[in-house]
Amino acid sequence: MTKYNFNEIVNRKNSNCLKYDFALERGMPEDILPLWVADMDFKTADPILKTLKNAVEHGIFGYNEVKRPYFSAIQNWYKRYFNFELKEEWLLKTPGVVFALAMAVKAFSNKNDGVLIQEPVYYPFREVIEVNERKVINNKLILKNGKYEIDFENFENLIVENNIKLFLLCNPHNPVGRAWTKEELIKMGEICLKHNVMIVSDEIHCDFVFNSDHKLFISLKPEFEKISMICTAPSKTFNLAGLQISNIFIPDKINRNKFKNEINKSGYSQLNSLGLVACQAAYEHGEEWLSELKKYLVDNLNFVRTYLKENLPKIHLIEPEATYLVWLDFRELGSPDEVNNKIVNDAKLWLDRGEMFGESGAGFQRINIACPRATLKEALDRLKKVFS
Repeated sequence: MTKYNFNEIVNRKNSNCLKYDFALERGMPEDILPLWVADMDFKTADPILKTLKNAVEHGIFGYNEVKRPYFSAIQNWYKRYFNFELKEEWLLKTPGVVFALAMAVKAFSNKNDGVLIQEPVYYPFREVIEVNERKVINNKLILKNGKYEIDFENFENLIVENNIKLFLLCNPHNPVGRAWTKEELIKMGEICLKHNVMIVSDEIHCDFVFNSDHKLFISLKPEFEKISMICTAPSKTFNLAGLQISNIFIPDKINRNKFKNEINKSGYSQLNSLGLVACQAAYEHGEEWLSELKKYLVDNLNFVRTYLKENLPKIHLIEPEATYLVWLDFRELGSPDEVNNKIVNDAKLWLDRGEMFGESGAGFQRINIACPRATLKEALDRLKKVFS
């Protein structure tokens, strides 16, 4: 018997919800079913809600900071789940991982420098590079036998040819769902160490690795601490994205000060008070909720796999090893424009179009399966009506 009911449909409309209330503003039909943006349609864990309720009832929302128990909650979580002991002096807090990526681009590269990424990848990676007047250098992931792989020869050649000093790593990878192996991560790390390349590792989905253990990049070799910045957050894990809290770990003091200087230049100081409260509560008391959630998500993934096989065999599931964001290959069904038009205007379904994640994403769609089973079934039924 489970404690949490993830089948419950929570009406998110008319709550100023980006996912449900802004279709028209974003050029979509008003009656579209959204499975795009990476938040969940589940209420967060009861202990987090209780802690937030107590904070709200206190009634004062002034400037807040955190003390040792906040860090201890994070440290204990990462020690228990990833067998690595983070150090308190490494910690810097930001209002989000994307903000941290942008600050890292400023801190660890100069204008017109090349910054390395691996597309198809979470589209803000490209955005924070280009908007800060750097050049995107793409070590394109290779889809081979239904699984994405790294072209390591190209990876190192691009670093040398473009004098790369910064690499934005997505670990686990969004949207292709890879949970990089220890060997893959070490190989990338050793190449970067050899060429003095700073690695900023976005590990926001680390709690959603399903068939193996997540490999925290910083934990793999002591030498990697010199070139590592690890981006973590409770936001994806506990559905807290709107509370604007991320925890960034930079072991090297010189690199940490460079990053801190960019935050200072941005004018940002104290974080959202409720975000700090929720983060500590999540890592202290959210384990039971997360355990039940992960089982539900695995069942959702199994449902998608079976449904596609039985009803939509021309839509191919790229088997995810991590995240609740599923990468679907629609290329057998027509051109990307034709397919997307049918998804949006005929199926009235809002997914994330593959090209958002880079040119190599053309013909794919990303779907968020962190929703009640009935919502997921409705989405797939709509696809079936249009494409079968």
